[in-house]
Amino acid sequence: MKWEDVDKGGKIKDINMLIGQYEHTIDAKKRLALPSKFRGELGDAVIVTKGVENCLVVYTEKEFLVMSEKLSNLTISQPEARSFTRTMLAGAMEITLDKLGRILVPEYLKKYAGLTKNVVICGLSNRLEIWDLENWEAWTKEAEKGVSDIVSKLGGLGI
Repeated sequence: MKWEDVDKGGKIKDINMLIGQYEHTIDAKKRLALPSKFRGELGDAVIVTKGVENCLVVYTEKEFLVMSEKLSNLTISQPEARSFTRTMLAGAMEITLDKLGRILVPEYLKKYAGLTKNVVICGLSNRLEIWDLENWEAWTKEAEKGVSDIVSKLGGLGI
């Protein structure tokens, strides 16, 4: 990295830094406020789609184009590739943020992720995940049990 890669505020240019975990609620009208920390990077509209492990994934329009390009390059002769592509693209919805930074969660996505009133929004560098709070707590409890095994396996990848 070079000094010209850093803006006046000390932020690295062109690097997504969607990180952190935030608890929010979905209101009776199915609106969900995205954390204010993320709104500048997300822009006026986002793409929300089905994620793995019954959560939702929120992409910026730019990141979704990158993902859809990768999906379009998968071999359609492989059933897994077709299935994953259908899940990600057919399940996707472009959603405009309102003046308060809220998105309207479509009913089919809310149902898919089992979202109730309380949710967790996780920043994962280039995307957000939206989890039902109870599902998130169960997943993290289980995942944290095996974190040392996961680190050992990822060590070969340079992590």
